[in-house]
Amino acid sequence: MGSRKIKKAMKFGTLCVHAGEWADPLYGAHTTPIYQMSTFAFDNAEQGAARFAGEEEGYTYTPFP
Repeated sequence: MGSRKIKKAMKFGTLCVHAGEWADPLYGAHTTPIYQMSTFAFDNAEQGAARFAGEEEGYTYTPFP
């Protein structure tokens, strides 16, 4: 289903909640966090693996107590 059809199927409240969601180009955050934590998007699986292994600097998973 194309994005235009999906948007037509959504009601006003749903559109308001999801408006403007896209991956942040600087930090890679995929959606605005509701809790004080976030996960991040990677360019590919190799980049994600390298970051979690500590071989590449960058954000992986960030909890805030």
